[in-house]
Amino acid sequence: MATGEHILEVNLGNFQEAVIALSQKTLVLVDFWAPWCGPCRALGPILEKLAEEMQGAFVLAKINSDENQELSQKYQVRGIPAVKAFKNGQVVDEFTGALPESAIRQFLEKHLPKPGDDLRAAAMDAMAQGKTAEAQALLEEALQQNPRNDQARLALAHLAIQQGQHAEAQAQIDAMSPLFQMETEVEGLKALLEFTAEARKAPPMPTLEATIAQEKGDARALAMYQRALVLLLQGQETAALDQLIEMVERHKNYEDGLARKTILKIFALHGNQGPMVEQYRTKLSRALY
Repeated sequence: MATGEHILEVNLGNFQEAVIALSQKTLVLVDFWAPWCGPCRALGPILEKLAEEMQGAFVLAKINSDENQELSQKYQVRGIPAVKAFKNGQVVDEFTGALPESAIRQFLEKHLPKPGDDLRAAAMDAMAQGKTAEAQALLEEALQQNPRNDQARLALAHLAIQQGQHAEAQAQIDAMSPLFQMETEVEGLKALLEFTAEARKAPPMPTLEATIAQEKGDARALAMYQRALVLLLQGQETAALDQLIEMVERHKNYEDGLARKTILKIFALHGNQGPMVEQYRTKLSRALY
């Protein structure tokens, strides 16, 4: 087994320093292996080659699972080779078995810093301070360095929506990789753009409320939907959700469950988690069943 600046032999005694502490600064790839394991002997040299080739982009920590049963049990190693990626002291990804070099490179690419990430981080700080022009300039520079930096595009899409530039936000989303477009936060942005477009078609609020009070069937369902979107875009999120819950109760099957689908899209705006999401997930379940 090769060792060196980027390849460490790790055991229970130095695990805290060599993996947990070091992963606060850089990606640490932990390889659980054993001398008798054939696939381990195939995988090990590939990992070592990549560690040396990438010259510090990540550190490879080799752990003999037979000699370190406590670590194997703690990190639920059920088969070897088992490779676990550590960042900030936590396992963020893993795989089991001997993968080909191309697959390992793809695995690493998900977790290694990308060109422009430092600029994106500075842009996020600027956004938090309300310096939108500075943030936009930094994000655009990040994309010049790396047009495939989807996180930078996501931040630019957020900025565009804040400024009412919905076509620009959609353009940034369209330029993201297909896989990244499936991320929950991106799905939320898509929903927000959809809501804005639909709300523009809505009549004035008094008209919507009169329709809801006086009409029945599809006319009332459409008015309830449009009223919910207007409320949502006015920042009255709970009122919008209450309107959609009522719509589920009264018009569950309108437009193939439009109310339910809209509620789920609002959940996506919050990353599908949080107290509000849990509260209204329960309300939605009651309304449906």
